[in-house]
Amino acid sequence: MTEEPDTTEETDAQPAEAAEPAEMLPPKERRKRDRAAHAGEARSPRSPEERQAEREEERRRKAGRRRAYRAHARQKRGQRRAAAPPAEEAPALHPDLPKGNRKVRQGVVVSNKADKTITVRIDMARRHRMYGKVIRSSGTLHAHDERNDANIGDTVRVVESRPLSRTKRWRLVEVLERAR
Repeated sequence: MTEEPDTTEETDAQPAEAAEPAEMLPPKERRKRDRAAHAGEARSPRSPEERQAEREEERRRKAGRRRAYRAHARQKRGQRRAAAPPAEEAPALHPDLPKGNRKVRQGVVVSNKADKTITVRIDMARRHRMYGKVIRSSGTLHAHDERNDANIGDTVRVVESRPLSRTKRWRLVEVLERAR
């Protein structure tokens, strides 16, 4: 039989080295490694005060990690902003109106029966957060059409405005494409 070398010294040295890069591991990997290292034996009984002290210590340690991570992320964001070219301003849709970030939507007119009001269907397509599948949905909104300009089937652009009635919070900006 061959004689196997004593590995107790090597295994004792490895956790000390592994403790250093543990701070650099992502949280998920760190938890996975800690779970794998746990032997499963029961802990010795502790008093409620000892358990509370352990919880507080763990919270302090996690808070320190969070602070370090956030400071690092803040620093990276600052560097990215400094490296990026300044953004150009787009021309205003209505230069005479006060500045503000008004929402602009494009949709199809589904009804123009009411006087000076159109119902616009807004189609949305967005990716599912987890699965990545494109999910299509639509919503309707009522928009003010001062000159009764839009007809059913027209593609229009509407802009957010002050409340004009109980359901109207949008105004017609332009008719992009007429229905045939």
